[in-house]
Amino acid sequence: MKNNTLYILFFLFIGTFAFGQQKRVTTAVDSTKIKIGAQINLTLKTSVDTLSNVVFPESTNFGQLEVLESYPTDTVKQKDRYLLTKRYGLTQFDSGKYMIPSLKVLINDKPYSTDSIFVNVAGVKVDTLKQKMYDIKGIAEVKESMGNWWKYLLGLLLLGGIGYLIYYFSKKYKKKEKPEEVVYATPIEKAVTLLKNLEQKGLWQKGEVKNYYSELTDITRTYIEEEIQVPAMESTTSEVITGLRNAAVRKKMKISQETVDNLERVLRQADLVKFAKSKPLDFEIAEDRAKIEKTIFTLHKAIPEVEEEDEELLLLDAQKKELLLKKKRKRKIAIATFAGAFLVVGTLTYFITTRGLDAILGNPTKELYEGEWIKSDYGNPAVTIETPKVLKRTKLPGGNKDMGIKESQAFAYGTVFDEVMVNISTTSFKDTLSRPLEKVVEKEIKSFEKQYKAKDVFVKQDQFDTKEGISGIKAYGTMVVFKEDSDKGIKIGYEIMVFGQEGGLQEIIITYRDNDEYGSKISDRIVNSVELKKVN
Repeated sequence: MKNNTLYILFFLFIGTFAFGQQKRVTTAVDSTKIKIGAQINLTLKTSVDTLSNVVFPESTNFGQLEVLESYPTDTVKQKDRYLLTKRYGLTQFDSGKYMIPSLKVLINDKPYSTDSIFVNVAGVKVDTLKQKMYDIKGIAEVKESMGNWWKYLLGLLLLGGIGYLIYYFSKKYKKKEKPEEVVYATPIEKAVTLLKNLEQKGLWQKGEVKNYYSELTDITRTYIEEEIQVPAMESTTSEVITGLRNAAVRKKMKISQETVDNLERVLRQADLVKFAKSKPLDFEIAEDRAKIEKTIFTLHKAIPEVEEEDEELLLLDAQKKELLLKKKRKRKIAIATFAGAFLVVGTLTYFITTRGLDAILGNPTKELYEGEWIKSDYGNPAVTIETPKVLKRTKLPGGNKDMGIKESQAFAYGTVFDEVMVNISTTSFKDTLSRPLEKVVEKEIKSFEKQYKAKDVFVKQDQFDTKEGISGIKAYGTMVVFKEDSDKGIKIGYEIMVFGQEGGLQEIIITYRDNDEYGSKISDRIVNSVELKKVN
């Protein structure tokens, strides 16, 4: 009896120690159901000694949930230990089921993983009775699609033209020449060229946001000064906007208020970056760049045309005229080169347009889709399904350990990392109790996270009824999966179908590469072919 007591105490100690190690960081959310745009609070807690160093994760996104705010860490002293609490405000602007992925918390440089949590984001219902109603439009005729062959043709022509240009200019300019001073024909050409050069430098991607905004606004001010004759380079933002409005009236330029407001907004943003050390987000920087480009083109179109013959040549001196003529000659050479490349690849192009590019390069998913499909029954309760290949019997992960299961079978073709995977599993139970299908779907998605380190999981769920009147759930979306010992992720699309009958459960899982046209078609055809045998 004494020995038994010692064994029990020993195992209790080991279990408590292991549980404490696994739950070093606790995870909680204040709600698992929110509306679009609403905030959900994620809380991470850990208890450490006073000498420990703890680093909580920092990012603008956790999976597909946007981090609105990362609150300061709250520290509470408990005798000789500290209780650290870190809170994040998260949101999502699209309805669906999203996963807060497992995060890494460093405690004394040792990583500890948090629990992953699913969050449902519900759409906002619109009261259609208060909305203005319109008559239903007639059926519009849809023009027959040309297909994708022209994209491949254009790609080949571009490759041929680029290859010929590289050969031509490398042969012509073997000796390095001193770069000539670039002279632009018009202010708009100068502005567009400088904007392209600025993007190629990748300044803000390297963290040089201040330099990026300085060059961006200099290009804009220079264009306004040269094209509209407003002294913009040495003026404040307010003076530039006032001068632009006055010039618009004087030159009879039709400029919308939105254009002026966008220009002023970007110039003031640049002032904050340069003088107040403001740090815009990546998407804000991209939007500012787009606004500047749009503003420049809008201003250019708004300038009234001057009816003077060859005004461009009259304003240029002899040197500028010569440079302009050289540019025109180069354009003619480029056009001639393109025409030559077109003739060279003509035969190949004809073959591709008649047979298709896939006939040369090969397309595995297209071959599967257009090949001979097999219709067969799998498991018990049986699933009748049509697939491009026969599914082979496989072992269930971890075996059959549930004492309530009467029989389980699994069949599969391919893996998650292949172009297409199809997996069917059927389970019959000893009792006739119904199982919650939502929990089965959630378990399958979590298995992706555990087995393939899935991230950026996007989930949507719909009810699915078979031809036999059996109701189930279809979950679908995208996720990024990783091979073992690899940091390069593969984005896949997936569909999970779960059906429950009295004493039976049937599951179908399909995955394919995201943006693969034929992979998506294969998935749709498989889903539409599903037939289920009712349990007697």
